[in-house]
Amino acid sequence: MSWKSRALSPRSILPALAVLLVLVAGAAAHANKPVPFGDRVAAKGAADTSADPTASLDAAALDLRVGPGLEAYHRATGEHAWSYQREGATALHLSMAGENAVVVWDDGLVTSVRPGDQQVRWHRAVPGLADWLRGAGEPGADKRTEEQRKQLATERAAASLRTVRESTPWVAVVTPELTMGFRDADGDLRYNSKPAGNCVYDPERTVATDFAVLVPRTCTNSTGQQVSGGISGYRLDSSGWQLNAGPGVEMKALDGRRVLISDGPIVTPKVFDTWAAAPEAACGSPAEPFAAVRPVGSCGDDGARPQ
Repeated sequence: MSWKSRALSPRSILPALAVLLVLVAGAAAHANKPVPFGDRVAAKGAADTSADPTASLDAAALDLRVGPGLEAYHRATGEHAWSYQREGATALHLSMAGENAVVVWDDGLVTSVRPGDQQVRWHRAVPGLADWLRGAGEPGADKRTEEQRKQLATERAAASLRTVRESTPWVAVVTPELTMGFRDADGDLRYNSKPAGNCVYDPERTVATDFAVLVPRTCTNSTGQQVSGGISGYRLDSSGWQLNAGPGVEMKALDGRRVLISDGPIVTPKVFDTWAAAPEAACGSPAEPFAAVRPVGSCGDDGARPQ
């Protein structure tokens, strides 16, 4: 059995060279691939080679702040621990959902971060949120100073983000034209709802408890006059509910499950139990002994009556 060696001709070298060039170009493109959503997570002191960006920290021992990204500081010493920033975006507001930090950004993105190991867990874009944060197209928007625009965006970000701390923490994001609910465990979209007719949601008057989010609606008739709106209630473990309410209804969380609803000078304030999804019986009412939701404490106790 004999072996014959054969020198490669220039024509036979070309295919191999082309494959090599493709592989090199692919590797270079992968190396320069942009980080998704512009995420940048850095441990304390980039110049400190001993800093491990993947090291786990005690989340309870961290003080979290926003601006320009999500910044973590050691509570005991005030020392900077780590930073999470997004290229081209500014963090406006954060709220805790269980052990995780949920952040609203000025480009309309919402992210969830696990503070202990600095892991960015999910990203969700909310349609229309960025425009509402900026006040785009509103009367007088072009006359606002840069400082006023920043203040408006910060206030609206705080109003839009509501976290619910029940056994399965979740996140509600409310804008005038849309409200969305995300399960914090994985960012799964659980509901999205647009107000019907000539109505808009009111993020500033929205209230969250440990079990639900209550979102009031403002409605107008064909002449632009305000008419009775309502309140939409959302939970992840049920289909939600609707409450009738006037255009000026105000709500206040009394504790982790009860909300005081005040609907003008004529209608008596009532307490709504978001765990039972039912109104609490009023002290002294004929229905009190038979009510599904009895007042907290005894009716002789002032704490059981709406204030």
